Amino acid sequence: MPTASRTLLSAAACALLPVMGLAQSWSDQPVDPAKHEGEFDAAYDDDGIYYNAEDIVTYNVQDDGTVDWPTFSGFRRYHAECHVCHGPDGEGSTYAPKIKNSAVHMGYYDFYDVVVNGRKNGNSVMPHFGDNPNVMCYLNDIYVYLAARGMDAVPRGRPSKKEPKSDLVREMEDACMG
Repeated sequence: MPTASRTLLSAAACALLPVMGLAQSWSDQPVDPAKHEGEFDAAYDDDGIYYNAEDIVTYNVQDDGTVDWPTFSGFRRYHAECHVCHGPDGEGSTYAPKIKNSAVHMGYYDFYDVVVNGRKNGNSVMPHFGDNPNVMCYLNDIYVYLAARGMDAVPRGRPSKKEPKSDLVREMEDACMG
């Protein structure tokens, strides 16, 4: 291959790298709920906390729009701790990415890891929250809320109907917050 052709090919490849890198960002990838069908379905509940078939916390939204307590709590906790950077309802901002999509694409364990340990990607820094009880005591709630938003199971804004807080949820919260 002539040198000019190699140079042109290399330049074209280098020009595409930033675009390819952006395409890899979980937050930039749209969520197609059909591709995640069944992944967030509640298989069972334990006193108001819902789990999917893999025993991972999930949301439960009834036909009339009533959300489970953890999803409602997640809305409240997200807006108390996370929306300052990530924008209302997980929609992102000019400062931080759209994490409603990240919750779906990353899955529970990767999402948990990033929140606990933080992450740096170029100039973008997600601080760690592993020592913040206002986040850690409600991380499952925040995750299920964002997953519900990412899957379009709940609309933007404060859920208007919610299940009551169960005794188990109350006990867990009290044990964590002291």
